[in-house]
Amino acid sequence: MKLLIDTSAFLWFLTADKQLSEAAAVAIRSPENDVWLSAVSFWEILVKHKLGRLPLPEPPSSYIPKQRKRHGIASLALREKSMTHLPKLPALHKDPFDRMLVCQSLEHGLVVVTSDPVVRAYPVKTLW
Repeated sequence: MKLLIDTSAFLWFLTADKQLSEAAAVAIRSPENDVWLSAVSFWEILVKHKLGRLPLPEPPSSYIPKQRKRHGIASLALREKSMTHLPKLPALHKDPFDRMLVCQSLEHGLVVVTSDPVVRAYPVKTLW
């Protein structure tokens, strides 16, 4: 499977938080799956950390790439072509970060790992 981890799932995976479903944790760890973290999620982490809403053990600019590498999670850049899906999406989610993840999932044929029921309402494959 080709997985795109949303921001919360990624952070829960790093901390072994029980909010991450067992199915998601197993899929992320499986060497049979290709796993990506979007640059959009990295952006969201940077913003929340700067606002003081996301404490991390070290600055996100070093922590996130280090953790991605440690867990074999690739970085997925946001391309213009992905954004072309945005006007076609139903107006379900208010969060621009989540809408961009949906666009990337559509563009690249990725399964979104998310607990968010609104993201799961979009026409994308999800895993939770």
